[in-house]
Amino acid sequence: MSRIHEALKKAEQERAGMERPADATPEDYLEPGALHRPVESMVPAVETPLAAPALTFDLLQARCRKVSWTPDARINLFGAVRGSDGRARSGTEEFRTLRSRLYQMREKQPMRTLLVTSALPAEGKTIVAANLAQVIVRQHERRALLIDADLRWSRLHLNFGTTMKPGLSDYLMGDADELSVVQRGPFENLFLIPGGSHVANPAELISSGRMEQLLRRMAPLFDWVILDSPPAVPVSDASLLADMCDGVLLVVRSAQTPYDMAQRACQEFKEKHLVGVVLNDVEPEDGYSSYYYQYYRGRSGVNGKGKE
Repeated sequence: MSRIHEALKKAEQERAGMERPADATPEDYLEPGALHRPVESMVPAVETPLAAPALTFDLLQARCRKVSWTPDARINLFGAVRGSDGRARSGTEEFRTLRSRLYQMREKQPMRTLLVTSALPAEGKTIVAANLAQVIVRQHERRALLIDADLRWSRLHLNFGTTMKPGLSDYLMGDADELSVVQRGPFENLFLIPGGSHVANPAELISSGRMEQLLRRMAPLFDWVILDSPPAVPVSDASLLADMCDGVLLVVRSAQTPYDMAQRACQEFKEKHLVGVVLNDVEPEDGYSSYYYQYYRGRSGVNGKGKE
C-alpha cells in the first residue's frame, strides 16, 4: 500500500489546475426533490425463501434475455476490435494481472461478489468493472455476472450498447423477476443486469432486502459477480452494497481525486473487505502499469492513454 500512498500524494500535487471531465458530479447523485417523494409504497416486501424456486444456471440461460449488444470499442478492451497493428489493445495485460491478483486473494479468503466503486464520480470505476468482467470470462468456462448497481447514474448499458430496462431497479421494486432482468450478449459466459428504470429512492431499494436476496441466489451460479456502484463519498449506496459483498475494489484517479477524499473512501471500506485500490491515469514515468482510458479523457478534450 506504500506505492498507493505515494501515488495518491503525487496525484494530489498534480491535481491543481486540471479541469474535471464533463461527467457526473456529486450533485447529480442528489436529485432535487428526490427526498420528498414517498418511499414506503415503492419498496416491495422481500420474498420468503420458500416462495423462490431453486435457481440453476440452465434455468438462467433459458429465461434470461438474449440481446444483441453493440459494445463501445473505445472502452471495452476485449471485443473484436484490436490495435492498428493487429495486436491486443493497450491495457489488456494490466487487466489480466488484476484478474490474477484477485484469484490469488481468493485462495486465502472466500470471494465471489466484488464491489467496484470510487471516491467521486468520473474516476473510471464503470470501465474497470466492465473490463474486469470481460477478462474473467476469457478464461475457459469462467462465468461472470456484471450488475449495474449505480441506480443514480447507470452507465453500463451504454458501455455494452444495450437497453437499460428492465434492470436492477425494476427487480428491486418488484416490477420484474430476477431472471427477466438478466441479459446475455455476444460475450460467452458474460451476463449483465443493467440499472433499470429511474428511481428516486435508490438507497431504500438497495437496503430493502431484495438486493441481498438477488446476490445470494445469483452468486452460486457464477465464478464472479461484479457490481458497479455509485461513488462512495456523495451517497451511502456503496457502503450499503459493500456490506453484501465479499470484497471491495476502490478506483482512484490520479491528478483528479483529492487526497483527502481517497483517504476518506479507504477508511469507509477499511472494515468492509477492501481488497485493493486501482490507481487510474498515472503517468508512465511514475513506474506504474497503464490501461486504456481514452474514453473519459476524450470527453474532457484530452486524447491518449490512461493509467492503472
